[in-house]
Amino acid sequence: MLDTKFDELMEFPNSFPFKVVGDASDELADKVVAVAQKHVPGDYAPLTKVSSKGTYYSITIRITVQSKEQVETLYTELAAIDGVKRVL
Repeated sequence: MLDTKFDELMEFPNSFPFKVVGDASDELADKVVAVAQKHVPGDYAPLTKVSSKGTYYSITIRITVQSKEQVETLYTELAAIDGVKRVL
């Protein structure tokens, strides 16, 4: 489990932006939304940006989180998606 200070830095609930950077793949945004839906069901409209060489996709998604633990779980599960390089 992550040991973060989100509970000291944020108030909950909070609309929190997660930025997922991964290998360019048409399924990446769908996989990010699937993780979000699993923990916080809702209507998501992720924003996808393509790197200058087209090698990577950056997916930004806003999720209304309820707790520090939920933020940490989302970071962990988003990072575990196949092809993901970084979650910011």
